[in-house]
Order: sequence, then structure tokens, then C-alpha cells
Amino acid sequence: MIILQLIFWISVWALVHSYIGYPLFLQLIITIKGKKKYKEFTRNNELPKLSILMAAYNEEAIIEKKIRSIFNTTYPLDKIEILVGSDNSTDSTNSILKHLAIEFPQIHFKPFSSRQGKVNIINQLSDLAISSILIITDANVLLEPTTLFELVKYFADNEVGLVDTHMKNYGFKKDGISIQEKSYISREVFVKQLESNAFGTMIGPFGGCYAIRKELFTKVPSNFTVDDFFICMNVLVLKKKTINNLNSIVFEDVSNNLNIEFKRKIRIAIGNFQNLHYYRKLLANPFTEIGFSFISHKVLRWFGPFFLVGALLANILLIKYSNVYFILLMAQLFVTFLPIADIFLKKFGLHIVLLRFATHFYTMNLSLLIGFIKSIKGIESNVWRPTKRFQE
Repeated sequence: MIILQLIFWISVWALVHSYIGYPLFLQLIITIKGKKKYKEFTRNNELPKLSILMAAYNEEAIIEKKIRSIFNTTYPLDKIEILVGSDNSTDSTNSILKHLAIEFPQIHFKPFSSRQGKVNIINQLSDLAISSILIITDANVLLEPTTLFELVKYFADNEVGLVDTHMKNYGFKKDGISIQEKSYISREVFVKQLESNAFGTMIGPFGGCYAIRKELFTKVPSNFTVDDFFICMNVLVLKKKTINNLNSIVFEDVSNNLNIEFKRKIRIAIGNFQNLHYYRKLLANPFTEIGFSFISHKVLRWFGPFFLVGALLANILLIKYSNVYFILLMAQLFVTFLPIADIFLKKFGLHIVLLRFATHFYTMNLSLLIGFIKSIKGIESNVWRPTKRFQE
């Protein structure tokens, strides 16, 4: 009975700590110690040169709008270069980029004749970059005029090694998961801001658009599927701060199709466990700021499906010992039933937002479980197909 109780309560604690306890703890630290302060560039300072790196594959629907959003900036244009690698695109992406490169001489376009994968393209583009600050961005992420300055200004502080943007989404639809996905992203922004303010240990940027000192950039292993997390963790290992800036705003269309998002999250999950294996030594120091943040924010969440199953199975075996465990089991079964109810009602055109949150949560954990299994089998290639843009 004691072993079953340990399994149950440790599982419950791990889930509650990662989703609720950790953010509350960070808020307590900030309340006691105050927000961490970082030096800033002003508009009157000599600003650093920027190399903007971008991999693109069949992005004809958005690529021109993306490029023009970069040039519609308050940042000095003579301090910007854009390096774009087209990953053997088969649509009109290449012709659009060739045309834009004539209009904007800051664009250096490199078409690849065979699929490379985003990681390998960014690795190769980094060798060509001449600036002290690299900005790594996705083709579908749009910038505001002040985005680049806000993204770069904290590099006035020598402690800061990586800065993330504030991702905002558009394209919400009640019939899919866009509302739930937006809520998840907004919560992640909130937690990453708390990490920035408490310790300067933001655990992973969103990857859509972030900046890093070139001297801290480490090439990502060629078979890794999540490059931004690897790059960020390496900055922390090198004892520099990773933060986000809520004023550096970018926009991305939010995912709405559950099946498409499920496949994307499996791919991300594979990358999560690749990174966990690579940075496993951090688990040996759970009481350091980096180790505590890594375990609390990411590792416990990545093993969420195991905690969910462990809590349920232990609970089933514990009901004969106490009515409390019977009540807890009924609560677990009720919550587990919600996605089934959501799927059933969806067939009749009924979309209940609260039920869809349960579907989103369990789908995310199922993708983590599948990603864990696939990562054990090994990944030979990271060649990707970007998530469908502007989903119905």
C-alpha cells in the first residue's frame, strides 16, 4: 500500500508542480527578491549589426509578407543582413525570394537543390553570418516595426546571451483547437517571463523568432528535430542569461486542426527527449537555478503521460483501502472521459470550449508518449514539412 501511495502522490505532485506550483514559486521569488534588471541599449546608442537567418520550404503563401515585415522596421537598415535558405522548395518560394533579393540588397538567398532540414540549413547559414547578433526566425512569423530593436536592446547587458520574442496568434476558430492552443502558448509566455524575471533561465524560446550572440551559437546535431531548445540550453550551460521581452512582438497563425497539430507535437516531443538525453547532466543539480527550472518547467511535463497513467493505475488499486481514493478515482475517470464526450459532440457540430481544453491536454500528453517511444528507436533525419498555414 505504501508503494502504491508513493506512486500516486508523487505522480500527482509532479503534475501539479509543473503546471501550478512552479509558476507560483517563481512569482514568490520575484515578490521577495524583485525582478532581475538588465542593461538596455537606447535609440541613441550604437546598435549591433544583425544577421537574420531563415529556412524556408514551400512558403509561397507567406514569404513575401514575412520579408517585408522585416524591412518595415525602425532598426537601422544598414545594420541588417538576411540569410535565407530555401530547402529545395517546389512551389514559387524561390522565384519570390529572387525577386525580393533584387529589391532588397540586404537579402542573401541560398537555394538548396536537395532537402536539408531546418537544422542543417540554419547551421550552414550561421557560417555565412557576419554580425555579432543572430536572429533565427521562421518564414511564417511576422514582425512589428519595433520588434528588432526590442529583441536586441537587452544585449547591452553582457550577461544576456539569448532573447525571445513575445509570440501572439491570430486565426482563431471555435470548431478546432486554436483557442486552446492560443491559451497554452499564452501560458507558456507567462511562465517564460517569470523565469526571465526570477533567474534569467527561460527554458527554451518558442523558436519562431529569437536572438542569440553569435559567439554563443552552437551548431545543432544534424538529426535533432527541435533546434531552438538545444541552442537555448547551451547558452544556459555557458552560464549566460536567457530571457524574453514582452515588448518584442511577433505574430503567427495559430494551429486549428487537431490531427495536424498532433503530428507536429509528436515531432516536437521527439526533439524534447533528444535534448533531455543530451542535457541529462543538468538533472544531477536540481537545486541550481538552471537545473530547477529545467526539471520543473520541462522534464516533469515531458513525463506527464507516465504520471497520468501511474496516478490512475495506483488509484485503482488503492480504492479498497479508503473512500478518499474512490472519490479521487471517480474524479480522474470523469476528467479522462471529457475528451471522449468532446469527440462525440463534435460529430454533431457541437463545440464546447471547456471540453476541448481536456481534449487538447490529453492529446498533448499522448503525443509526448509517442514521441518518447520514437526517440528511443532513434531519428536519422530531421527533414520536415512545415505545419499547414492558415488552417481551416
